[in-house]
Amino acid sequence: MIYEPKEIHLKDGRKAVFRSPLPKDAAALLVFLRDICAETDNLLRMADECTETVEQELMFITNLNAASYAQMIICEIDGEIAGNCQVTFNTRKKIAHRAEIALGIRRKYWNLGIGKAFFTAMEETAREYGAELLELSYIEGNERGRILYEKCGFEVVAERPNAFLQPDGHFAAEIMMQKKL
Repeated sequence: MIYEPKEIHLKDGRKAVFRSPLPKDAAALLVFLRDICAETDNLLRMADECTETVEQELMFITNLNAASYAQMIICEIDGEIAGNCQVTFNTRKKIAHRAEIALGIRRKYWNLGIGKAFFTAMEETAREYGAELLELSYIEGNERGRILYEKCGFEVVAERPNAFLQPDGHFAAEIMMQKKL
């Protein structure tokens, strides 16, 4: 599913572009993914687990853009990928009202309003698709994420204890949230 390019204004006065990833973005998206996984323990993967090849990423982008059940948006600032988000729709009848969302932003672009703008964009797409419920999960201890999610209208609905083994050896819960549209 393609996202038509849109310019947004950041809190620091700069402009950013939201758009679908293009085939030419494959290598840069892999660097972005490795970078954000190295910057925080609040993502599902470690940087050394980001082992996709450019060819695999190119295929992923091509398939995602052609899909009718998912949409990825990247945020580009001055030619650099600053963040990305994805909304994925369920196609089975019993869960077709639910959509799962995820996002990641480079640390140097935190606090500029990108996360909130991503949520607005994903929510618009979800409404157009007919979804009634947005879902996400985060790793216990991700307070910055929790605050953003709550500001965007998400509520905690469940907790899975000991879901993540963090690099320092402690276990953290998975916190699941939903937002009714």
